[in-house]
Amino acid sequence: MGFRMGIVGLPNVGKSTLFNALTKTAAAQAANFPFCTIEPNVGEVAVPDARLHTLSEMARSKQTIPARMTFVDIAGLVKGASKGEGLGNQFLANIRETDAIAHVLRCFEDGDVTHVEGRVDPVSDAETIETELMIADLESIERRMQNLVRKLKGGDKEAKDQQRLLEAAKAALEAGRPARTVEVDAEDARAWEMLQLLTAKPVLYVCNVEEENAATGNAHSEAVAEMAAAQGNGTVVISAAIEEQIAQLDDAEQAEFLAEMGLEEAGLDRLIRAGYALLKLETYFTVGPKESRAWTIPAGTTAPRAAGVIHGDFEKGFIRAETIAYDDFVALGGEQKAKEAGKMRAEGKGYVVRDGDVLHFLHSG
Repeated sequence: MGFRMGIVGLPNVGKSTLFNALTKTAAAQAANFPFCTIEPNVGEVAVPDARLHTLSEMARSKQTIPARMTFVDIAGLVKGASKGEGLGNQFLANIRETDAIAHVLRCFEDGDVTHVEGRVDPVSDAETIETELMIADLESIERRMQNLVRKLKGGDKEAKDQQRLLEAAKAALEAGRPARTVEVDAEDARAWEMLQLLTAKPVLYVCNVEEENAATGNAHSEAVAEMAAAQGNGTVVISAAIEEQIAQLDDAEQAEFLAEMGLEEAGLDRLIRAGYALLKLETYFTVGPKESRAWTIPAGTTAPRAAGVIHGDFEKGFIRAETIAYDDFVALGGEQKAKEAGKMRAEGKGYVVRDGDVLHFLHSG
């Protein structure tokens, strides 16, 4: 399991440039005019994880297969999108299919790149997008509530639960708060997710700054960080221009270039890590001579469900999981020595997989 992150923003903020860099493709046409990304472009990238390469080298694996993350570059939004302005309806439909939203905000000054509002104000840009999504959610809630009338008259329990959640979301939105601020009980989590409210999705603000400010940020990105902190959202500072240059270099050249720019790692690494934290995702590994592979799971996943990420039959026929913590695996020199040292554990159906676990599943069938 990976996850789909929708890259959104007003036109000309650097969305498509960032997408091209992250996916190392030219699939998204980056140009200085609105709506250059007419269809959502989808790109998969490998999730960088040094632990996987360490494990692969120790096991002398023939293949090293990283976890994957999907980016969706979605057409630029404008004020009035909720009413169908620009490519609004298409934008709203595409964003529903993502797990999280990365708001790319223009935090750079450049007279050669037009801003649709004629000024650089990332906080205002973020508010424009949020407002359009909130309006769209309110309209969606009204339609859903109308469709529930007949079922409610018949005493349908599921319809009552849905109405209760819709009313909670509506109250938040009418108070000017996004749906993600609503506290949802565990037993309502699935039903809440099925509502597919746009403002219920986790948000990460991506501050696109000038090359010289990539390491430190600037006044614009600081204003965004202050706004995000007040909302409980995350921020990442990236220079799309630098990421575009990095994408053209090999590994050795990338390291040298990053050092020259005063950066410890590429923006992709920071963006993925922030995305994982946003969605509370973790990684476990399977290791062997044939392949070493990373698998992505939500935090709190039990062993059978983690096995199901590999294959549904593994979950159905789950017997037990043999697990070694990553640190023990590396410190003791591999699976056999870890086993001899008593660091391999047999875990049952109730075991909650931990980030970095090296797992082997036993299953029937």
